[in-house]
This record gives sequence, C-alpha cells and structure tokens, in this order.
Amino acid sequence: MENNKLAFATLGGWLVLGTFFFSLSAVAQENRSMPDKVHHAEPLYNDLVRDLGARKGEKEFNVGADIKRTHTMDDYGYLMEYEFAPVDRLGLEVETDFVYSKSRTASIPSTNQLERLRLSSQYSFFVSKKHAATLAVGYTQIFDLAHGGTAFNPFFIAAKNWHSNWHALIYTGPEIAFHDAASKVDMNWQVNTSFHYTVPQTDHFIGIEVNQEISSAGVQTTLHPQIKLGLSHKLAIGMAVGWPLSGQERAISSFCRLIYQL
Repeated sequence: MENNKLAFATLGGWLVLGTFFFSLSAVAQENRSMPDKVHHAEPLYNDLVRDLGARKGEKEFNVGADIKRTHTMDDYGYLMEYEFAPVDRLGLEVETDFVYSKSRTASIPSTNQLERLRLSSQYSFFVSKKHAATLAVGYTQIFDLAHGGTAFNPFFIAAKNWHSNWHALIYTGPEIAFHDAASKVDMNWQVNTSFHYTVPQTDHFIGIEVNQEISSAGVQTTLHPQIKLGLSHKLAIGMAVGWPLSGQERAISSFCRLIYQL
C-alpha cells in the first residue's frame, strides 16, 4: 500500500511539473516574436509537408486529382491532405490517396480503392532572410493499403531565392519499401528539383518540376511544367502536366490541386 501511495505521489508530482513547464512554454509562445520566414514557391506535384520555416498555427487543406491514360487503363487518382504547424518551423501532414482504374481491356478488371496513407513531418532547421535560403529535413511513413506493405522516406530540402521572384528547390531522399506478400525490400532514390518565377505582388507562379526516381531498373524522369493562380489570400489553384522522359510507361498525365489556407 505504501509503495502504491508513493507511486501515485510521484506520478502526481511529475504531472504537476509537466503542467507547469507546459504552461511556461505556452506563455513563451504567446509572447514570442514572429520567427524569420523566407517565402519559397512550393512545387505543386511533389509538394512539401508545410511551408518552409512554418509558423505555429498555420494550417492548410488540399485536394488534388491526377489523370493518366495508358494502353490498358485510365487511372484517376485523388488525394486529400491536411497539414498544420503545431510549433514554429515544424510541419505535420496527413494524406490519403485514392485511385480509380478503369480498364480498357476485357481481361483486366476495373478497381476503385484507397491506395495509400501518408504521415509526414518536416522541420526547417536553417532559415536565413539574408541569404534568402531555407534548409529542412523530414520523414514520411507510407502505408500501402492496396498491395500490403509500408515504405520509409526520410528526406532533405534546400531552397534558395534570387531577386525575390526566382525560386529554386531540391527535395531528395531514399524510399525504402517493404512488401508483405513477397517479404521483399526495394529501395529507390528520389531527386525532385523545381524552378519557379512568381509574379510580383501576387500569389501566382509559373515553373517546372523535374521528378526523378533512381533504382536498380534505371533512372525514371518526368517533367511537370506547372502554373499556380492565387484566387484570394486563402484560396489558390494549381495545374501541371506530366511529361515522362524515361521509364517503361511514357503516358502523358495531367494534375490539378486546390489549396485552401485555413
């Protein structure tokens, strides 16, 4: 009995201390000055978890659609994302990917399913207004619900602006996938580079993404020329065309994204 009382007393003490320090942290956040943040054009196709240099309280909701026609299938992909910053410079995201595959041959059935669930985090560890640059690291856990398995994707981001309106960004890291049925592990390396020009005094931009996947099968490269239109200070729409330069499947695709700042 005495041991139980001591345990409860100790737990209560830790709870009180935890509450005290959490309160101090909350007060400090409320009284803090706004941290530096450099505006970088965010790519549309392989977008970021949250704005680089995210500030506490920022939130965003995205929906997107991707259409690709091949010789055997018409693939219609849909995504929904919710991203937010619980503290300064840290972004978190939940994304669901749906796909409807309409068969173009009698031998292959059509499918409609929730394909993937993605849980991501991203931390901007270097933000410099002087150099108009930001560096960040992050991690994405991917659950393959369609085929069974999971993938691990740590990544690094570097972004730099020139003359305020010219933007360059690189997003790179390995994706290690484990397949349940085959007890097999695959790894590829992603290198996604983007270049954008933002129209002065607006939220509009035009640019291109170069999305590359490097694996034992070779290098698969797809260009995504794109445009984003800021409809208001909270709402924007983006459109991109996928133009594969290498890989087995050379089908041109289209992608659009609706972005709403909460």
